[in-house]
Amino acid sequence: MLNYEDAIAQLGAPGQPFEVIEVERAGVTNRVFKNAPATLRQFFDLARGNEKTFLVYEDEEWTFAQVMSEVDALSHALVHHYGLKKGDRVGIAMRNYPEWVISFAAIISVGMVSVSLNAWWTEDELDYAIRDSGLVLLIGDSERILRSARPCERVGARLLGVRLGDTTSYAKEVERWSDVVVRGVAMPEADVDADTDATILYTSGTTGIPKGAVSTNGAITQAILAFSSSVALQSVREGGDALGGAGPNPCLILIVPLFHVTGCVPVMLSCFSWHFKLVMMYKWDPERALQLIERHRVSAFVGVPTQSWDLIESPNFSKYDTSSLTTVGGGGAPAPSTLVGRVERAFANGRATLAFGMTETNAYGPGLSGDDYVTHPSATGQVPTIVMDVEIRDESMRPLPRGKSGEIWLKSPTTVRGYWQRPKETAAALVEGWLRTGDLGHVSEEGFLYVEDRAKDMILRGGENVYSAQVESAIYEHPAVYEAAVFALPNERLGEEVAAAVMLRPGMSLTTEELRSFLATRLAAYMIPSRVAFTSDPLPRNPAGKYLKREMPARYFSNAT
Repeated sequence: MLNYEDAIAQLGAPGQPFEVIEVERAGVTNRVFKNAPATLRQFFDLARGNEKTFLVYEDEEWTFAQVMSEVDALSHALVHHYGLKKGDRVGIAMRNYPEWVISFAAIISVGMVSVSLNAWWTEDELDYAIRDSGLVLLIGDSERILRSARPCERVGARLLGVRLGDTTSYAKEVERWSDVVVRGVAMPEADVDADTDATILYTSGTTGIPKGAVSTNGAITQAILAFSSSVALQSVREGGDALGGAGPNPCLILIVPLFHVTGCVPVMLSCFSWHFKLVMMYKWDPERALQLIERHRVSAFVGVPTQSWDLIESPNFSKYDTSSLTTVGGGGAPAPSTLVGRVERAFANGRATLAFGMTETNAYGPGLSGDDYVTHPSATGQVPTIVMDVEIRDESMRPLPRGKSGEIWLKSPTTVRGYWQRPKETAAALVEGWLRTGDLGHVSEEGFLYVEDRAKDMILRGGENVYSAQVESAIYEHPAVYEAAVFALPNERLGEEVAAAVMLRPGMSLTTEELRSFLATRLAAYMIPSRVAFTSDPLPRNPAGKYLKREMPARYFSNAT
């Protein structure tokens, strides 16, 4: 088996599908994929006339050709019915429907900007994003249309409704998809290139007001090839070729929202670009996921670590045939180090994977899979990747040697160009082509990246740094624990004390003292939570699967100030 560095070199060598070259733009040099299309429209055009099944939703099946016919019809309506032009922002606010995919492709193909709106936002949150992005049109399903009507009216944005039904009353200003999107027309020509803005994805907002991360066409096409190269890397390391990594009949299951970068780029766009089948779930349900995996012979399961955990924990897991799965994992949140072993034991052919990506990198980042993940279960990835450089820097922004902890900085062609209308935040996050992640970690001598915690979530207890992810990993080792989140509570003497919220497994019990005693052999004394709240309900998360830690002090410790 080739070592990591040699496989990377072979994968990106001249003449290979994932050939890498160096390109300098605006004073910043990046390694880029030579063969990446300049625009997403070029990727979408490759699907024309393809009669293979692309989207499966409930009892519906859409071929690539059918999807592209609908994309053409919507793009024609955007230009000729709505009179929109290059650069106009069009919002998508709906569940994971086929129309989400169609809307996304149509908007970007004619040079407009797709604004992904969180389907679970309240009216006030939608109002913020609609105003912040300057939407001119919102495409939404029945629930989101009702929630967005007043915010859109305030800014003069028009409304296009998807799957509204025949009996529900809507404002007369809401136009129906079936009346506007009429097949049989050609996609209008558009002046689109690699630098044309394509998407605005709002950061998940676990620590403050969401920011709109703006990506260009070129950044996203580079990300699509980057994810494909990650799959190809394992094939190359095992002696195969770069095109053999996806297997003979690739099929992915969509278990995360399309408005989240993981669902949109590495899952949906990879399927759209490489003509893989995509099985869409209406909402996350592990039992339903198992049914779909068996029925459609799903080969890749990509989500947040909690979903892998939920799948294995399903009481009916053993009743379903999951042998088609070769990849089980994802990213978007820290994974307990015990998860990789559970995945390896539970699935006949599925190997555990994990990646460190962000909205700001179009979800791409260092990753781990197979034996490397098994032998390094606490790591997040190997560095550098084929097109991404990673540095650990101190508070003065100076690079640190391997083994030293600091802030993780990333540089790659997949990075966003900035935050929508936020020049100060953009300048603070993007420095000479490098992205400041706000995450703390280190790179080992072997080249493995370890993420210790969010810088802003780090607990400073009496002058000692406590990394929540490390404490959470230890708590997960207790057999009574199903979910755990660690965060800070104010403490008059120490400044901050360590607190934890713990969801117990059904039928099991645990006390604070029992947990503290269990952790005493695993953690330094100052790292052990002094206050613990136990619950039988799932801990609060946002739709991206990340814990809403800012809500937890008030929810579980109402007397915390």
